[in-house]
Amino acid sequence: MSESLNPHDVVHQDMEGLQAQGLSSAEAAELLKIHGKNEITRSVEIKPWKIFLRQFKSPLIIILIIAAAISFLAGYLPDQDPHIIDTVLILIIVSISGVMGFIQDYNAERTIEALQRLDMPKATVIREGETMEMDSKEIVPGDLLSIQAGDMISADGVVVSAFHLAVDESILTGESVAVKKISETEVFKNTVVIGGHALVKVMATGMHSKIGHIAHGLQKVEVEPSNFQKELSLLSKKLSIITICITVVIAIVGIFKFGFYTSLLTAISLAVAAIPEGLPAVMVLALALGAGRMFKRNALIRRLPIVESVGAVDIICTDKTGTLTLNEMTVTKLYFDGREFILGELEEQDKNNETFRKLMSCGTLCNNATLNRRSDNEKTFIGDQTEIALKKAALDYLEDIDKTSDSYQKIDEIPFSSERKMMTVLLKNERDTFQVFSKGAPEVLIHKCSRMLENGEEIALSTEKREELLRQNKSFAAQSLRVLGFAYKSSPSESDIENDLVWIGLQAMIDPPRAEAKEAIQDCLSAGIRVIIITGDNAITTNAIAEQIGLRNNGVVEGPEIDQLCDEELEVKIESGINIFARTDPFHKLRLLEILEKEHTVAMTGDGVNDALAIKRAVVGISMGEKGTEVAKQASDIILLDDNFRTIRDAVKEGRTIFNNIRKFIDYLLTCNLAEVGIIFFITIFFSFDEPILYPVQLLWINLLTDGLVALALGADPPAKDIMSHPPRENGEPLINKKLAWLIGLIGIKKAILLVGIFLIILPYGLDIARSTLITGIVLFEFVRIGAIRYDENLGWFDNRWLVGGLVTSVFLHVIITYTAINQYFYLVPLGLFEWTVLMVGLVVGYFLAILITKGVTNYVHRQHDLI
Repeated sequence: MSESLNPHDVVHQDMEGLQAQGLSSAEAAELLKIHGKNEITRSVEIKPWKIFLRQFKSPLIIILIIAAAISFLAGYLPDQDPHIIDTVLILIIVSISGVMGFIQDYNAERTIEALQRLDMPKATVIREGETMEMDSKEIVPGDLLSIQAGDMISADGVVVSAFHLAVDESILTGESVAVKKISETEVFKNTVVIGGHALVKVMATGMHSKIGHIAHGLQKVEVEPSNFQKELSLLSKKLSIITICITVVIAIVGIFKFGFYTSLLTAISLAVAAIPEGLPAVMVLALALGAGRMFKRNALIRRLPIVESVGAVDIICTDKTGTLTLNEMTVTKLYFDGREFILGELEEQDKNNETFRKLMSCGTLCNNATLNRRSDNEKTFIGDQTEIALKKAALDYLEDIDKTSDSYQKIDEIPFSSERKMMTVLLKNERDTFQVFSKGAPEVLIHKCSRMLENGEEIALSTEKREELLRQNKSFAAQSLRVLGFAYKSSPSESDIENDLVWIGLQAMIDPPRAEAKEAIQDCLSAGIRVIIITGDNAITTNAIAEQIGLRNNGVVEGPEIDQLCDEELEVKIESGINIFARTDPFHKLRLLEILEKEHTVAMTGDGVNDALAIKRAVVGISMGEKGTEVAKQASDIILLDDNFRTIRDAVKEGRTIFNNIRKFIDYLLTCNLAEVGIIFFITIFFSFDEPILYPVQLLWINLLTDGLVALALGADPPAKDIMSHPPRENGEPLINKKLAWLIGLIGIKKAILLVGIFLIILPYGLDIARSTLITGIVLFEFVRIGAIRYDENLGWFDNRWLVGGLVTSVFLHVIITYTAINQYFYLVPLGLFEWTVLMVGLVVGYFLAILITKGVTNYVHRQHDLI
């Protein structure tokens, strides 16, 4: 059907489905057993044994296993003693490392899969005569689906009835042109409704659908790593190359001092201990844990790497309705017959006024919200909140509204869109005459009207009356009310049903700001994050809401003005501090995004089908979980399950926390590794011992203690207390920035110098006791580095109980190894009071030096930044 419909030439569509009851619950349950769930099964499943084997694919782990084999076979060479104990210990430590890696990866995979299961599209279904929402995986053949613009179709089916249905089937055909659908045509799973609405009978679900057949032949899709993952991988490679070069030097020097076998194993063990091969795995675990915490705060992460990107956001472009406001519309004021009315204070003659009845009837007839009456007489509504508010108001004040609605049959509908800003329906009554009802933005709808209804009579709509109505519209909007105009006409002309309408009046709804929105806005401003409202609502209403929530703003730009500005002029407007863009369409949103992203990291929110392009394009795309269309959700990185701006604030905070935790892990790990490499390199080069300063098994033991529980626990650190009082990190700032590089270098060198000093103090008492003291010192200096990190972050020791537990466990295990008979296998001897005294003094000195270095580096970096 064309939008310029000839009502006298209407082709009757099959309306049988509209009166259909749909399946019963029992029928649906039985069909679900037969056909299975409506979901695409994974072609490649992540199995635990595969995750375990994956731990041993690392080149360094393979080299270590080869080293264990060399250790064992060396005993069969002439003049060589067997090294069975070394071999067994190396293999045990490798196995423990593999098990820890497996637990870490397996938990991350389970977290990711659990979040993916939550990302299940909803479907609107008619069962037993009631319209309900349910997970699309519960849909079965025979179900009746109600679909509308913005929905992702849940299953293959046949259209029963349709009003201007247009579907994007590019996912199947590659053609981006929308396909018009009428009765008895097919629609397919995962295609997108971009216009109109329809009733569809489901024919095939899950793997039996067309998209399911395609998915069946696909193998595992390789996901392109994020920029952050690439940077982390590149960092690991660079550090590996540097460490390998150092270990090659140590191996060559060691051959002349300790022999081929010992020097080779020492070099290999040092490489394994020093290279941070666990960085990517720890990152995945940190991101997965962060995604889990975000979900608890109503932010569902659809793509895991985006968790880190959220922390870099410096501009949030947000919608108003439902995000900053409650999206709980209630009609409070009316304007008709030249007077303003408070809905709850209407007198009896006003309720019987013909214009009032026409106004309320228009609100419920030009409406797609669905009312279900349960057996207990409770009313439930499904649909847009604005339309639900209009329907509730009509039900409260017009006792016969149900009878009135039943007397009309919908023949056609021209749906609302963000471009048109109005909706029109063509109805046929019991006398087979046609009537048109329209609603929309008053400033748009009024230009479609030539007459108005006043005191029961249709009179000409004069210029003075138009101005009066628009002034009243502004007056309502200034009170933070959302305003809609209503119009009708009888016996529509054959040429155009949306012109020559009769104006009825205004209905104004309150959608109060969320109580927590003001605090969330202030937190964002304190964190250096700019908030911009981009809405299709009235400028006056939006500005009033902005004032209530404390949003800083230097003016308002409306959609028509955006169309008149070139990019340079629009950029000037943005830079002048204008933070409200009203009466916009999704293409305005996309244009604003393109300008902002030239120099900023932008989070873009949206809920409609036409918002999907901007959401997909943004660095961080955010969709609404409650009012959002499935298309917007599928295009987004994050789904707000509560449509609340506070949740965006919380997600940014979590993103910053995760990035900080990954940096802390790198800081801690590289500082420890640098100190170990420095100690061995210095003593091997400048001292003439006949045996290695640290044996291979000792290096592996240190690596297991320092890179294990403690490093992982840093990924679960809580946010720093002032994390939202600092500006976001700059665009393109590397993972290891200037401050972190200085801290790693200076504190790593400081640690190496102190430990070498401790070693030299104890050395006169014997090499074995000096070596044991050195190893114990390396383990204990974990506390020093962690203490300095927590000082810099303004965190207490017990803010992270896992970290304390990891530190205590590491020291406890080392003490067990040192003071039991097991020590002979690790070439350790028990320490006495003198050794412990020297270590404690070294720890205290090391801690205060670390604090001084941290202060000095922080002040230096800040001064450099201020100079720039």
